[in-house]
Amino acid sequence: MRLIKPKFWDKNYLSIFSLLLFPISILIKLLSYLKKKIVTPTKFNLPIICIGNIYVGGTGKTPLSIKVYNIITQLKRKPVIIKKFYKDQLDEIKLIENKTKNIITRKLRKNAINYAIEKKFDTVILDDGFQDYSIKKNLNILCFNEKQLIGNGYTIPSGPLRESLKSVSNCQIILFNGNKNENFENIIKKINKNIIFYYSEYIPIDIKKYENRNFLAFAGIGNPDNFFDLLQTHNIKIKKKIYFPDHYQFSTKDLENLASQAKKDNLELITTEKDFFRFKDSKFNNINYVSIKLNINDEKKFISQLKKCLL
Repeated sequence: MRLIKPKFWDKNYLSIFSLLLFPISILIKLLSYLKKKIVTPTKFNLPIICIGNIYVGGTGKTPLSIKVYNIITQLKRKPVIIKKFYKDQLDEIKLIENKTKNIITRKLRKNAINYAIEKKFDTVILDDGFQDYSIKKNLNILCFNEKQLIGNGYTIPSGPLRESLKSVSNCQIILFNGNKNENFENIIKKINKNIIFYYSEYIPIDIKKYENRNFLAFAGIGNPDNFFDLLQTHNIKIKKKIYFPDHYQFSTKDLENLASQAKKDNLELITTEKDFFRFKDSKFNNINYVSIKLNINDEKKFISQLKKCLL
């Protein structure tokens, strides 16, 4: 889904737009509730770890899926990442393929899991799927980012939540990208006292090569400001920012325009690795991009919890 989030989603009050859309949000919540009640989840004979979110887009599901994949591989198991096929999300599929080599995509996640079993994989990592009630998961991990948290706290379309915050009652782990936030922990633990919080940060790889250079930065991800802030935190000079919708498919014309703007202002182009994978096979494959790795605080405890799910 190509999405530019409306600004009122992240206000800490109920705006007039949220109020007008609230009846639709109530209907969507009702449909979600009925779906949970009607659908009987299928249990599979292998561990299923779900990396999900309730804030729509830009919470870091894919970097965490890759991280979990690498951890489980080091535990001498044969994991595979499963992602529901969406034509406009080929960027994430290509990125995962490049990082892990083991990814299965299908229009139905259940079909992908059955194929994984057929191919002798012994662990499934769902990149997204918390809202897929047709699958019994062994472990649910939800991702949050400190810059967005839960936005205005309302569900789509009044706010940015895919479902109510109460859904964390079905989750065992929260991975929070950012600094420790005791207030948010307390809010969550009033809903689920057994949930375990882990904190993480993105570390840009080989970032120093971009120092003392002037850039036009662009991004078509869930929350582009998170990327721009990351660059500026590492002292990369961003002279101009251009925003695109999430999962934006860059045309040749788009890239020519970006190159023209950068040349006019004597700047270089820089983007995210995920964006780069949308056009890496084009003539524009010399655009700078930033790879990141995910660091998890208390990683030994996190790995220990993953191991329990694999038993």
